Amino acid sequence: MIDAFNIYQNMDKNNILLSFKGDITSELLTSILHIMENKLDSMQEEPKIKKKVYNVLVECLQNLYHHMDDTTDEKGDKNRSAIFMIAKNDKVYNIITGNYILSENIHGLKSRLDEVNSLTKEELKEYYKSVLNNGEMSLKGGGGLGVIDIARKTGEKLEYNFLEIDNKVSFFTLIIRITQKQLN
Repeated sequence: MIDAFNIYQNMDKNNILLSFKGDITSELLTSILHIMENKLDSMQEEPKIKKKVYNVLVECLQNLYHHMDDTTDEKGDKNRSAIFMIAKNDKVYNIITGNYILSENIHGLKSRLDEVNSLTKEELKEYYKSVLNNGEMSLKGGGGLGVIDIARKTGEKLEYNFLEIDNKVSFFTLIIRITQKQLN
């Protein structure tokens, strides 16, 4: 039996504002953004803070929606399931996403994340312009601008992890921190 109270306590202890697991659809993204906008309003966050958290949230959710690999489970069904959480601890917002990824795509994604993490604020700005101007596009239609933009807006390194599920599929986790120093 599922222990709902234990789940509730864990969410409360970790200050989870919103958590979702399931198929990612455009309707879901709209709903999540609306819910978080209302939640940030009810928390009476400063407009500057709300805007930054909301904009990073939009990028994270769009990345989930547009760049998620279609993986097939053992029954042969396509899997578009993912997790998404946003938490606030003290003056730090944590946005956590997780989704299945084809293992063959890990190297490219890891390289992009490592490259973004290695750049200074000024280098990120130039890299963003370069990708935008050169029209670099990924197979999914984006140029990786979302990841660059997230790093620029947060001023933080992007934390990530790949957990091997089987020889074809892994689970990709991305953790984005928005700290108070970036919010002022």
